[in-house]
Amino acid sequence: MATLLGVAAYGIYLTRGPRSLSGYLRGQAPSSWLTIGLSVMATQASAITFLSTPGQGFAGGLSFVQNYFGQPFALLVVAAVFLPLFRRLNVYTAYEYLGQRFDRKTRLLAAGAFLLQRGVGAGLTVYAPAIVLSAVFGWRLDVTILASGLVVIAYTAVGGFDAVSITQKYQMGIIFLGMGAAFAIAAAKVVHQIGSPDAWAVAGAMDRLNAVDFSLDYHRRYTVWSGLIGGFFLSLAYFGTDQSQVQRYIGSGSVASAKLGLIFNAVVKVPMQLLILALGVIIFVFYQFAPAPVVFNETAWRQVPTSAARAIEADYRAARAAERRATEDWLASRRLPSSEPKATDELERAAASAHAQVEKVRARASAELRAAVPHGSSNDADYVFIHFIVDQLPHGLIGLLVAVFFAATLSSKAAELNALGSTTTVDLYRNLIRPDASDAHYVTASKLFTVMWGGIALAFALTFQLAENLIQAVNIVGSLFYGVILGLFLVAFFLPKVRGTAVFWAGILAEGIVLALFFGTNVGYLWFNPIGGLACVGIAALLNAIL
Repeated sequence: MATLLGVAAYGIYLTRGPRSLSGYLRGQAPSSWLTIGLSVMATQASAITFLSTPGQGFAGGLSFVQNYFGQPFALLVVAAVFLPLFRRLNVYTAYEYLGQRFDRKTRLLAAGAFLLQRGVGAGLTVYAPAIVLSAVFGWRLDVTILASGLVVIAYTAVGGFDAVSITQKYQMGIIFLGMGAAFAIAAAKVVHQIGSPDAWAVAGAMDRLNAVDFSLDYHRRYTVWSGLIGGFFLSLAYFGTDQSQVQRYIGSGSVASAKLGLIFNAVVKVPMQLLILALGVIIFVFYQFAPAPVVFNETAWRQVPTSAARAIEADYRAARAAERRATEDWLASRRLPSSEPKATDELERAAASAHAQVEKVRARASAELRAAVPHGSSNDADYVFIHFIVDQLPHGLIGLLVAVFFAATLSSKAAELNALGSTTTVDLYRNLIRPDASDAHYVTASKLFTVMWGGIALAFALTFQLAENLIQAVNIVGSLFYGVILGLFLVAFFLPKVRGTAVFWAGILAEGIVLALFFGTNVGYLWFNPIGGLACVGIAALLNAIL
């Protein structure tokens, strides 16, 4: 914690002194491509990424990586199309461009949609790690939320763009160090248990190496097609129109540096997510041969009535013992050169069947937990990684990993608050209320709006009730709005004859379609991004012809 506070204080120190509005919102000193690239990565990679994604790998294997298949292509489009346009127009926010291309109401529609979804996301960013850490370590939830929230509000409001970029660079260093150490120790433990070949065999037999799914079922959340198409639209909207990202690369630094920073993310992001998911798979294999609780959120499990908990735990111990015997019999058979392949395959199926029985008991436990603690976390996978950290890692490394979670919270939340403050100042306050004030006035206003949004995020976090796996919840919230916002920009870029009134109402109607699909169907949420974007484009073209 001292390291994180020191990084924050260092960021404030380097950005002290008066600055112009441009210097406060876009930075003063030129940034290298690596600084821009790390800042873009840190903005997206919140604590949820490092806390929840290993649990996603533990519970569902590598399939979640498909969510990012479209991202490299989207980043290349942003670097080639969005970035040069924003830099040429010299805008403070992406939504200024819509005001220039269309009209004020379209600009306000996009800015308002961003403020709504990103304001919710900022609350989730600070709430998500706080609820897990407080449950595991016994910390008070409100104190944990306030401890991380107040620090980031302070240095973001005081230092602006430069403070966010400077601190993100060092915070990412802490994150890479901590996650690398956790991966190395987890892998070493599994290799010591059963060896590398058997470990991968177990992961494959238990359906944890499912990185690619070519299914055409649109109800499935993660397939190659949903990742390439839905993920492309989600990433294009996020990196191309979300001010928290746009502000990272339209600020200080040359166009070439900004492009290289985006390309750096295009190259690194998918492998990084795959490694984090693989960490979860390694932990899964480790717990196949090491004692594991029926529910990893043990603090919440203690609230389940004793009689029900004991019955489930007895069934769980029996199922785990049967799974262990079946798995060891199968591994022993596959190690023997004289074993019949058919017999080994049958033993593998028996091990997978025994594992399925364990999962059924865990599902019963989750149902019992939801009944006993209806407002608690509904996804036990969010607690897998932190349980492994506390249960298996040395104390010094536990402190480093906790620092990782707080560093990721600070880095992503700082960028969000910086973007919320700048959008409120430029697109709402300067545009509607005080169009002729001085730079100093707008800098002060931006600081106050940053503090205001920080307070809103903290208030939201203090009253939030978790309903989804953390990493999924963030993507679902974004998918409800990103597609439509992207659609507004696509119309602006590629349909030069469409005017403001048509695209404004197209955005409203397209958002209605997305929300109707979300509440009325079970379509995978990644598809909301292309649906919202293409619906906005199509309706805008139609309305423009009619009007």
